[in-house]
Amino acid sequence: MLYQLSYAPAGSGASIAQVRAWQATSSKASASRTNMSMQEPHIIPAELLLAAYRGGIFPMADSRDDEEIFWVEPDERAIIPLNGFRCSHSLAKVIRRDRFIVTCNQAFGQVIDACAAPRPGHPESWISGRIANSYRALHAQGHAHSIECWDQGKLVGGLYGVAFDRVFCGESMFSRADNASKVALAWLVALLRHAGCELLDCQFMTDHLQSMGAVPISQDEYRDRLEAAREGQPAAPLPLAYVSVLGSAGAAGAASGVGDGEAEGAARGAGRATPDAPAFGLSASSSPGKLIAQSLTQTS
Repeated sequence: MLYQLSYAPAGSGASIAQVRAWQATSSKASASRTNMSMQEPHIIPAELLLAAYRGGIFPMADSRDDEEIFWVEPDERAIIPLNGFRCSHSLAKVIRRDRFIVTCNQAFGQVIDACAAPRPGHPESWISGRIANSYRALHAQGHAHSIECWDQGKLVGGLYGVAFDRVFCGESMFSRADNASKVALAWLVALLRHAGCELLDCQFMTDHLQSMGAVPISQDEYRDRLEAAREGQPAAPLPLAYVSVLGSAGAAGAASGVGDGEAEGAARGAGRATPDAPAFGLSASSSPGKLIAQSLTQTS
């Protein structure tokens, strides 16, 4: 596993009951799984995944090939306060120079596959085929998104996560080039702020995340923040925030970077943000990278 976990048994609540009921049904179904078509993924239903996230828990697997999953409720969560993201001078320079082409939802499947792939020192992954297929289905319903970094047409970094209410739960990230995952995270933070999001959940603390502003909170405080994030106007969809940023930078024609059939709807929302979202006040000649870097360094 990628992480040494410390978690408590799932608590009470409708979502927990749903998870347990589904587990019982899933166990019975698994006995006859050999009769299922190989093309039919045995996935976690999207409505169950969202209910679990709203209840403060999420699924993991012991290995890439493990067909079983377990539900995790950490004793301590890592979050990045959206106004507390640490954008170093060196990272801001990389972003400002548009070292990478950054897109949203252009290659969700490739991102999740890259996150699940073996890495130096980490031959295994908690992202099993079953989990990956479950998030692909969630993505198809508009509740899971990816940020990609490209260099000369090659995917070199990115991240993916789950969006609901005014919450984004980051699941995993990867990097094949220096600073690629950092740039993806910086873009995510800027887009979430622009969309009116309130909570960026990173699940487990790492030195990498801590260096970029992540802070630990208790699970009880996390649940309180989840509840607060359900109040008020839902955040604008991440693809809309992405196209809005491109529009602010005079690059709305790049809306094809939204991908997966969402470009048409996202283009209609270009320039739209929630009332509480920070304004992008650069001139039309500004590049997307300059806009993102300025929005982050103004409050970082």
